[in-house]
Amino acid sequence: MGCGNTFFTVLVTFSVALITYNIIISANAPLKLELPGPSRSSSSRISFDPIIKMPVDRSRGGAGSKSPGRLFHTAVTASDSVYNTWQCRVMYYWFKKFKDSPNSEMGGYTRILHSGKPDKYMDEIPTFVAQPLPSGLDQGYIVLNRPWAFVQWLQKADIKEDYILMAEPDHIIVKPIPNLSTDGLGAAFPFFYIEPKKYESVLRKYFPEDKGPVTNIDPIGNSPVIVGKESLKKIAPTWMNVSLAMKKDPETDKAFGWVLEMYAYAVASALHGVGNILYKDFMIQPPWDTEVGKKFIIHYTYGCDYNMKGELTYGKIGEWRFDKRSYDAIPPPRNLPLPPPGVPKSVVTLVKMVNEATANIPNWGS
Repeated sequence: MGCGNTFFTVLVTFSVALITYNIIISANAPLKLELPGPSRSSSSRISFDPIIKMPVDRSRGGAGSKSPGRLFHTAVTASDSVYNTWQCRVMYYWFKKFKDSPNSEMGGYTRILHSGKPDKYMDEIPTFVAQPLPSGLDQGYIVLNRPWAFVQWLQKADIKEDYILMAEPDHIIVKPIPNLSTDGLGAAFPFFYIEPKKYESVLRKYFPEDKGPVTNIDPIGNSPVIVGKESLKKIAPTWMNVSLAMKKDPETDKAFGWVLEMYAYAVASALHGVGNILYKDFMIQPPWDTEVGKKFIIHYTYGCDYNMKGELTYGKIGEWRFDKRSYDAIPPPRNLPLPPPGVPKSVVTLVKMVNEATANIPNWGS
């Protein structure tokens, strides 16, 4: 294993150096599309193996079960931080609850752990251990590890399903999810703050005019997205390269800030001609979205602050609050207090679902 780890470190460093070299030559030059890693035709006996635990049983239960060709594999990238870990545990609890329900086309599940080493939850959550980017390359923007982690997973893991759902730790599945993609198109949630037309002059550095109008870039990030596995294998290396190129360019970095990697995925998808069905009912984001309705996912990225009259006090810490950032160093306790009367159903549902998960996950808080 020592030889393999050394080889892998050299491999990562070489791959990143090559990417950086391509970026320096020309931001508009054709991007390297091959998956990084040892050549499949190499006769070398030196190789590296990812750490993969708990392969999910992909049998679908006989006659009347879901079509295997439409199943999608749910993949969630995460660090080994307390903050990411408790969210992944809650997310996986609800994945298991709905996976085999009617109308579900949910297949396997993988937490892609980009810390470079296993953690103590390997036996609880199906996990692939990916290597992080070399120290300093992310420039403090840890999200850049996401596309590199996907590149490694797509290359090395045995993924039985033909489609991938890219999700995030702070997603809670609220009902069985069917495969929303069709006819070679991905299915993605549209974000109001991803505005390709507004930033056309910046995006032309990565999406040249011969690729078509900038409106070919969909207003999406990489999550939630359901996309064909073979399409994602092409998109992922480009997504990684574009992310690094954008972070390296001061103008782009300033324009896109914390959503830079989302723009990079949208650009990479467009460069490969993979369009997306913009599916607004994919998820809700409390407190702004107040009803669960027909949505499939609750994304609890925003803090929820209310006074005891049930009135939103966003921007001011409320008398009642739920904010994932309050639990960056320790997991939330079991049995969180429910919101006061008048708080929207989306927020009430979120807290009830967190409480159910923490009540049933063994050794919560350990």
